[in-house]
Amino acid sequence: MITPDNWQQSSYSGGGQGDACVEVARRHLHIAVRDSKAPTRATLTLPAEAFTAFIDRLVKEL
Repeated sequence: MITPDNWQQSSYSGGGQGDACVEVARRHLHIAVRDSKAPTRATLTLPAEAFTAFIDRLVKEL
């Protein structure tokens, strides 16, 4: 189970109330991702290696 203390919000979170963002939480061998505006809804869980590859690709595109 993921507790509220496990979730981290991006430092790139938008202005205003800071809720225009995704949050991530580390699980044993996976990374969970959720919408900060709807934290009680479903999460996307990826193997840590796949999440790392995804982030690496995003950074290259910027």
